[in-house]
Amino acid sequence: MITTSLRRATVAAVALSTLALAGCSGTSDEDPTPAATGTPETTSTDVALETVVEGKLTIATGEPAYEPWVIGDDPTTGEGFEAAVAYAVAEELGYDAADVVWTRTTFDTAIAPGAKDWDLNLQQFSITDERKQAVDFSSSYYTTAQAIVSVEGNAAAEAGSLADLTDSVVGVAVGTTSYTAAVEALGEDNVQVFNNVGDVVGALNAGQIDAFVTDLPGAFYSAAVEVDNGVIVGQFAGAEGDEFGIVLPKGSANTAAVTEAVDTLREDGTLAALETEWLSEAVDVPVLD
Repeated sequence: MITTSLRRATVAAVALSTLALAGCSGTSDEDPTPAATGTPETTSTDVALETVVEGKLTIATGEPAYEPWVIGDDPTTGEGFEAAVAYAVAEELGYDAADVVWTRTTFDTAIAPGAKDWDLNLQQFSITDERKQAVDFSSSYYTTAQAIVSVEGNAAAEAGSLADLTDSVVGVAVGTTSYTAAVEALGEDNVQVFNNVGDVVGALNAGQIDAFVTDLPGAFYSAAVEVDNGVIVGQFAGAEGDEFGIVLPKGSANTAAVTEAVDTLREDGTLAALETEWLSEAVDVPVLD
């Protein structure tokens, strides 16, 4: 589970990042100026990419970018799951790390219709048909797991298996993938249903429930920011949720090449290795059977 020190460090990093970025615009000092025309770059698969800056691959992330997706709000280090995935995709496309330029966007503007000043964007974007009307997606680089969040000192926080949660009241939002996973894993008698995730978080903070189930990305954020002394107990085996894809501008000439790069990284085991390194081992989220 996430340790107290990691949780506190994450909160501190979020606070510092927010202060540091408060006076900045929606993009970094290195923001590129979109090029009307440019020389396409030749990739390792001999596919010419049309990029906003000649010779560079401009990749966007959040403002701030949270752990464990980006460590220390600094994607240039390549540390954190999405930062590492971004550099792996860039390499597969034929770009050196020095040719990757990072910029920042909000989540909503990234998936809104209109021109973009970046080539790729990674911010835990779930692939949906509605979003496909405004932007392109690569194939999935990550499928969300379902996880349990509790509070330090609670008996549920010490659970090492699903059987250890038998006497715990576990909350979940109605109509979600998490609800289905919770009922299948724990049974209806142990699950308390709420209208939305906000109500579930409030119930845990108020001591009305012992833990709650949400997707792993949400669990990272809740345990670090929303829940007082929050911890991630573990994740469910085989319970999958949304698929995350890399966002590209609508109609991008690069979508097929980026999808091919992601598919290659999935097939050769790179994505699985990065997931283990940054989403399991680095933050100690065991699988509960």
